[in-house]
Amino acid sequence: MPYSSLEACLTDLERNGHLVRIKEEVDPYLEMAAIHLRVYEAGGPALLFENVKGSRFRAASNIFGTLERSRFIFRDTIPVIQQLIALKNDPMQALKKPFSNLSAAMAAWKALPLRNPASKPVLAQEIQISDLPLIQHWPMDGGAFVTLPQVYSEDINHPGIMQSNLGMYRIQLTGNDYVTNKEIGLHYQIHRGIGVHQAAANAKGQPLKVSIFAGGPPAHTLSAVMPLPEGLSELTFAGALGDRRFRYTYKDGYCISTDADFVITGEVYPNETKPEGPFGDHLGYYSLTHPFPVMRVHKVYARNNAIWPFTVVGRPPQEDTSFGELIHALTGDAIPKEIPGVKAVHAVDAAGVHPLLLAIGSERYTPYAQVKQPAELLTLANRILGTGQLSLAKFLFITADPTNRLSIHDIQATMQYILERMDLTRDIHFFTNTTIDTLDYSGTGLNTGSKVVFAAYGEIKRQLCTEIPAALYNLQQFNHPVLAMPGVVCLQAKPFTSYDEAQREMAMLNEQLVDKTDALQQVPLLVITDDAAFTGATLNNYLWVTYTRSNPSHDIYGIDAFTQFKHWGCRGPMIIDARIKPHHAPPLEKDPAVEKSVDALFARNGSLGKLKV
Repeated sequence: MPYSSLEACLTDLERNGHLVRIKEEVDPYLEMAAIHLRVYEAGGPALLFENVKGSRFRAASNIFGTLERSRFIFRDTIPVIQQLIALKNDPMQALKKPFSNLSAAMAAWKALPLRNPASKPVLAQEIQISDLPLIQHWPMDGGAFVTLPQVYSEDINHPGIMQSNLGMYRIQLTGNDYVTNKEIGLHYQIHRGIGVHQAAANAKGQPLKVSIFAGGPPAHTLSAVMPLPEGLSELTFAGALGDRRFRYTYKDGYCISTDADFVITGEVYPNETKPEGPFGDHLGYYSLTHPFPVMRVHKVYARNNAIWPFTVVGRPPQEDTSFGELIHALTGDAIPKEIPGVKAVHAVDAAGVHPLLLAIGSERYTPYAQVKQPAELLTLANRILGTGQLSLAKFLFITADPTNRLSIHDIQATMQYILERMDLTRDIHFFTNTTIDTLDYSGTGLNTGSKVVFAAYGEIKRQLCTEIPAALYNLQQFNHPVLAMPGVVCLQAKPFTSYDEAQREMAMLNEQLVDKTDALQQVPLLVITDDAAFTGATLNNYLWVTYTRSNPSHDIYGIDAFTQFKHWGCRGPMIIDARIKPHHAPPLEKDPAVEKSVDALFARNGSLGKLKV
């Protein structure tokens, strides 16, 4: 059903048992985030905080906390959106089947943004940044952040709403060197849409006008994070998804989403930055303080009875995981359409999304070869690592499955399939001194690290161990072996001090195991960790620790390793050193005192007392 506001959506959710109101006063410093995390982890409802300490405005979270709830919100438009995206990828279908695609065409026409409607509820009052619910999520965060913003900008050379960009980039409202109510921080990379717009404005020596929308119909929030096909406007998509045209006007030269709950307007001047961060991020660690664009605040607007939407970012899964599930439901698997030969790609959420990719491709280059080995897969791996956000990945596991029985979303089954077939002397391929996710501190510098491709295809080369081999017990400096999954054993070592020392430690491990490679044939991977019991306790722990705390070029070793004509391989198990390094960002940890302080809300007489958490 079409929602004209965030409150209309929340009312609908409450009517259908998807929302709980919290009437007690809650502190935006850590308490609201702690409550959200506990409810999300329990698969609980959306939350409406009616009494936010220090602010007259209400706040809402966990709106998209489950795929079921997101499907409910967009229950009337999901089929049409799926049809629209399919037509964008294959426009000839519209000509071949014009009547069956008529509803999609009508939806696209009705979705065009609507300028200057008679009603402009967001302009009801002018407020200040300090009036907002200033929510700090993690103890070491640099201040209060906006975590569900819709950041709007236009190209100074091609102004207008149809060529605008609407993206979701984090916004720091308080802290650091920002002048309260006058300045806020914008965190985005230069390759993003707003970054392109800023570069164009910089080239002319002019400030970039930016509008930040918060709240409004939920379709607006989702549109800001959607990876839309080239040429499809986020605002048009918002209209189609919400079954309500995106309504806007201009005030003082700034675009205003008139259905939003809040709008912050301001300018970003050329080469003007201030420190932004730290911030508890989606990898499960803090992103540290770095210079990012600063926005000089012009005006802040709010509708009457406005509601401030927020989410909490942290070690996955979190609410942004549910965003990803909904996006996949809407778009299907778009990568095969973009890269011929690729059947499926899965960015593993438990590993922080960007660090780890699994892929299934085709292997058609050597149909008559006596020995099946990766060939086309290596070409496809290069295409994958050069495509959009996938280029941020560090680890890519890729295979071909002639039977079409392998599901890319069954993470353990896919990894086992590849590990069973990997030739450790041939199938490991490195990319060094390249780019990684800016928020990933495992590399050699900001946005700098390495990548590795594990490409395996053909007959099974080994049965993976389901018990720990005797050879991995009673080792010097490497102890407490734990099986993380078949074929993968975690070993615990003393804390990492330096790469020189790590090389000496790995040489010692090699000396102890080099004569035992036959006994270790069923173990293609050893993971060195600070806490083997924790790492091996669950699949998610193994994925998070191993692939967020390692830089392939620096942290991959091997038993009986060799380099031949610049190709690296090993005859015994491969080793990933996944210990925390001194240059890593600290992991996110909850504050015990805050956790205790919110217990009352979950007690029998509390607003959340009926939830099973």
